[in-house]
Amino acid sequence: MEQRITLVTLGISDLARAKAFYQALGWRGQEVEETVFFQAGGLGLVLWDRGRLADECGLEDTPQPAPGFGGIALSHNVRSDAEVDTLLAAARRAGGRITKSASVNALGFRSGAFTDPDGHPWEIAHNPGFPFNEDGSITLPDFGGA
Repeated sequence: MEQRITLVTLGISDLARAKAFYQALGWRGQEVEETVFFQAGGLGLVLWDRGRLADECGLEDTPQPAPGFGGIALSHNVRSDAEVDTLLAAARRAGGRITKSASVNALGFRSGAFTDPDGHPWEIAHNPGFPFNEDGSITLPDFGGA
């Protein structure tokens, strides 16, 4: 298997609400057959019905997502400390819930977090150790490990 992720699909309960939330953050996508596709750098972010996504993965969906952390978070790195605050404020205005206010974290860089209306967590971080490439992507540094 090649070391690559091409799509991240979020199971959502209300397509119109989810689409409006991400559009309020400035994302522009295309709705096709009750699915919304956003180009996100070199990969795609997809919004799709939670039950249909569970079925597609061969899993049973629960009527309500379990409260608390589900074991995965999406991260959005920004170019400055000020952008962390700006993006968290935009997420709040769009209907997101701030779960961690912006602050310098234990690793020494500024970050904060929010959840979208379906509870998907997003970390917003300014980590100068992950510089941006020209196309807005990052290349992980060599951490000196094997």
